[in-house]
Amino acid sequence: MKILFGIQGTGNGHISRSKELIKCLSTRFEVDVLISGNQHEVDIGLEIGYRCDGLGFTFGKRGGIDYRESIIKASPYKLIRDIIALPVKNYDLVISDFEPITSWASKLRGIPCIAISHQASFVSSKIPRPRHRNYFQELILKWYAPSATAIGVHFLEYDDFIFQPIIREEIRNTEVEQNGHYTVYLPSYDQEFLSSKLRNIDVKWEVFSKHHKGVPYTDDNVTVFPIGNDEFVKSLCSCEGILCNAGFETPSEALHLGKKLMVIPMKRQYEQECNAEALKRLGISVLYDINDDFEHSVTEWISSQSVYLPECANTLPIIVHKIDEFVSSRL
Repeated sequence: MKILFGIQGTGNGHISRSKELIKCLSTRFEVDVLISGNQHEVDIGLEIGYRCDGLGFTFGKRGGIDYRESIIKASPYKLIRDIIALPVKNYDLVISDFEPITSWASKLRGIPCIAISHQASFVSSKIPRPRHRNYFQELILKWYAPSATAIGVHFLEYDDFIFQPIIREEIRNTEVEQNGHYTVYLPSYDQEFLSSKLRNIDVKWEVFSKHHKGVPYTDDNVTVFPIGNDEFVKSLCSCEGILCNAGFETPSEALHLGKKLMVIPMKRQYEQECNAEALKRLGISVLYDINDDFEHSVTEWISSQSVYLPECANTLPIIVHKIDEFVSSRL
């Protein structure tokens, strides 16, 4: 059986999750990989069959999406051409981690497709959402990468098709330490802005910035790194706590490691607003902006002792088994 695996390349979380799944599937199926979008730094470590521009967004520098730059870089005609040109009929199955080209190509040509992603969990009405639902963005989550079959991943198993996060092997196998520093991954803020705020809080900070492409440097108690997988994993596994956006992969890894966690959802990013609500219900500290109260709130968080430690089982074999069941039902 030939599988085409589509990965959303905006951000690093989709690649980190898909990498683990592809390694398992490649032991029994022939798997080709498509990545769309180029807002990522993590190397998948596998041969990429197709690279496309996709339809993603550009991170801003003050907590949100740079919509102007995102619109400039968008190419809907190229997206449509890529969907039409993709030789999806050469495959027996498509798996999409919130990737629109493979999803729409399979839908238009009647090729079976499984959506496996955090976004796939939004099919369920049972996952946490903020009090004021954004129905327009709910539609985007539904139709951005459509699929008739969904396997969702979330912080908890909110529904019968939703499983706990896929934690990458390097996180599971790394020894957990407490070396005194705090790790920061807020890709929608630039490093100069973050340093100006963190310098006032008397702990050691390790900031990983999408906007810094040079060598690491130290500014008082703040060390700034470019995004790099090995350094980030090392920092995360040895930190006292992590301050990050309310994405999915990084908070999931922090929870798995038992690290103190504080999240700041990206502005006007509905998925992160929903994640923040879910994390808040688990007792995780949530900030909605870096404002005048930032120093006080972070200092209180550092002084707190509350850490949520879920029983995060290795769900990868379960998800692979679900794929096997789907394949068997089609034979």
